[in-house]
Amino acid sequence: MRKNSHNRVVIDDEKLETSTEILRALAHPLRMRLLAFIDKHSTVNVNKIYNTLQLEQSITSQHLKILRETELVLPTRDGKYIVYQVNYDKLGAAIIAVRRFVETLEMDPELDLDD
Repeated sequence: MRKNSHNRVVIDDEKLETSTEILRALAHPLRMRLLAFIDKHSTVNVNKIYNTLQLEQSITSQHLKILRETELVLPTRDGKYIVYQVNYDKLGAAIIAVRRFVETLEMDPELDLDD
């Protein structure tokens, strides 16, 4: 996000789409629970996730798919299992981006995003 010469906000559409998908992935309570569980175990296979959290396998897979597509988790194969770990670089970048956006709004109260 930046301002152009007319003091208007200019947003890169591609970056906005990517950011929207990441924030949408993070906004779901079950996906946050999955991320916390994976973080707690460093790496964990999908069977342990749905058995320990008492979730249906299909629901677990659907939510992990969204986390994979946004690259918030990194899947690797370990024999016949897929194991997941949190992509801390991607998650950290998302946190920094949100923090910068909020700081920008706080520093420039005249910045009108509704126009």
